[in-house]
Amino acid sequence: MKPGLATLILNLLLLTLGCQREHKNAVHKEQPIKHSNEAPVVKQPEKPKMVTADDIIIKKGLLYEKYSLEDTYPYKDTIRSFQWDKIKTQLAFVENFQRHPSRYGVLQNYQNEKGEAPTIKNFKRDSYKRVSDSFNVERYQAAPLYDVTTDQLVRYGRDGWLVQVVGADTLARVPIAGVSFEGKYTVPKRYLRLINDSVQFNIINIVDVSNQNICTLEKVGKEWLIRSMNPATTGRHKPPHAQETPTGLFVVQQHKSKMFYFEDGTRTYGGFAPYATRFTAGAYIHGVPVNDPNGRIIEYSESLGTTPKSHMCVRNASSHAQFVYKRSKDLSSLVIVID
Repeated sequence: MKPGLATLILNLLLLTLGCQREHKNAVHKEQPIKHSNEAPVVKQPEKPKMVTADDIIIKKGLLYEKYSLEDTYPYKDTIRSFQWDKIKTQLAFVENFQRHPSRYGVLQNYQNEKGEAPTIKNFKRDSYKRVSDSFNVERYQAAPLYDVTTDQLVRYGRDGWLVQVVGADTLARVPIAGVSFEGKYTVPKRYLRLINDSVQFNIINIVDVSNQNICTLEKVGKEWLIRSMNPATTGRHKPPHAQETPTGLFVVQQHKSKMFYFEDGTRTYGGFAPYATRFTAGAYIHGVPVNDPNGRIIEYSESLGTTPKSHMCVRNASSHAQFVYKRSKDLSSLVIVID
């Protein structure tokens, strides 16, 4: 063999062996595939943070300034106030239940127009000799609420209470979850008034039965603006006719430019209250009562902001009652009564 040819063959053999080594090294460098029976970890979306009273921003932006009260003010030998901390808690509650779209409804049975609710088992009679449940809610003007599993009547729902509709509204008894109260029940659909799904409760009237005052608030952006701060007179406990204004969250349901009322114990008209905004049963926010069906509107009474004197309603200066009357829309505004 010629020397040149031998050299060429030797070089080809060396090149081939080098390529094989590189290929083996490349194979050895590859990472083995690992198999696992564990499911891949999926990151769950974080739940939205609940709004607290500390998150609520309240600012003054008065649109009605007559008879305005300060944040704290003297009354006889005491100091009264607007309970802003408690009000912030209520506003946080309103913001929280509105964070997700819901179907809302309001319980209705004004003057038993939907039919008197059945008598509940183990009822009691209150100081007005009316049938009441264990929650001290009277049957009169109430909606019957049934247990979802036993189908038994278990409590009464106040006229004006807000609920979420959680089942078909075509059923004889509609499944609901309380907003104004706790728990899930069914209610005969004739006692339920559905509310527009797109409603936002941005106008709220807060009545304080302890301090005998009222403020109106409006949600603007992320802030709650105080639109008025006024004295009021709420209902008193005096059987058989006068009742306390019930505490809780209620939906504005009806407006009357003049709410005529009977003389106690009769069917004779005794007068009227101007600019009446109804929120539960026979309870209205209204102006100064006029004890003459044909009388003229009275603007102010010195009894406002003193002690409970009403039959169940919330008395105001008549011009302030008109302010509430115009701004609070049926089925889209709230009245919250605190103590």
